[in-house]
Amino acid sequence: MKLFKKKTDRAAPELIQAGRAGTPELMLPAEPASFEKELFDRLRYAVPVIDAAIQKIIRLTGGFRLICSDESLQQELDRFCDTVPVGLTGRSLGTFADNFLDSLLTYGSAVGEIVAEPSAMRIAGLWNGDTSSVTVVPGAGPFDRRYLIRSSAGEKAAPHPERIVYAALPGGRSLLRGLPAISRILLRIYQCIGQNFDRCGNVRYAVTYKPAKESGDFAFSRERALDIAREWSDGMDSARYGQVKDFIAVGDVQIKAIGAENQLIDTNVPVRQLLEQIVAKLSIPPFLLGLNWSSTERMSSQQADILTSELEYYRRLLTPVLTEIGQAFLCSLGSDSTCSVEWVNINLQDESALAEARLKNAQAREIEARLESAALRND
Repeated sequence: MKLFKKKTDRAAPELIQAGRAGTPELMLPAEPASFEKELFDRLRYAVPVIDAAIQKIIRLTGGFRLICSDESLQQELDRFCDTVPVGLTGRSLGTFADNFLDSLLTYGSAVGEIVAEPSAMRIAGLWNGDTSSVTVVPGAGPFDRRYLIRSSAGEKAAPHPERIVYAALPGGRSLLRGLPAISRILLRIYQCIGQNFDRCGNVRYAVTYKPAKESGDFAFSRERALDIAREWSDGMDSARYGQVKDFIAVGDVQIKAIGAENQLIDTNVPVRQLLEQIVAKLSIPPFLLGLNWSSTERMSSQQADILTSELEYYRRLLTPVLTEIGQAFLCSLGSDSTCSVEWVNINLQDESALAEARLKNAQAREIEARLESAALRND
């Protein structure tokens, strides 16, 4: 019951808008640079394919259920998982896991808090922390850790470290590490494409008036040039409102579209090369992100197995966190039961292909059984 000590009424979350892990000790993930959190946030905002890949990973990781060793408490545990408040707007343990995994992939680590209500001896809710204002430092033992919460007044130790849950990728390195340099080039190409369309795609005209000296137009060239410019501007302005006006001029007047003889640079090859680097880093098949580089592209069984192993890896990181939360809830009920996480099966294969594989396996087992029975009769 250590979770509910030291407080007389509802405890305020310690990690509201807080929580980043890092320490110079080798046994703990290295603390990232202070600008990395904002950098990765801006990267997801600027490059939609990166944000889409992370959201795909979170959804493909799938659902789960906490299984209690005491069947009489299973209904209470299920109710807790479905209704526990998460932050100000969320509800359910699945919502907490999605936010936790989002922070884990984006920043390389994630932290949350079990908010307790000691007066009622229960868990009031869960809170996802902001990974920029918590430092993890070694504790008394080699595997103990303490949490220091940063604020304007400095750093202070978390008063209830037993309520904090934490996980990190290897070394505390973000999944997006290495992508800012690639994304900078990609965004520069997109910016140049926009500028080229402003220059060439948005048609602009050059109107040239050449007065003839022998006809007397040369003496009034300035006045006629101003008249031509005024009439041309009036015709262009009327086109914005759906009106069509003819432009009539006297003399040698030439009209050309500016940039019409130039061609836009083909950016398919460099953009695809950069996107391939991003996709390779995020381990998501291109067609799941809308990148149809082949008309017959589909996920092979080998690709499905590789993606499944990636998702299983993220599940292994989440399992201890979810188990710790479940254990805390059972502890609040006064039970010493244990719980485990049962994940939904990942199925990325074609259903028809799986059915055919099951049929062939069944036929193979039937043939083996016949051969064994025939061998017994012969003996």
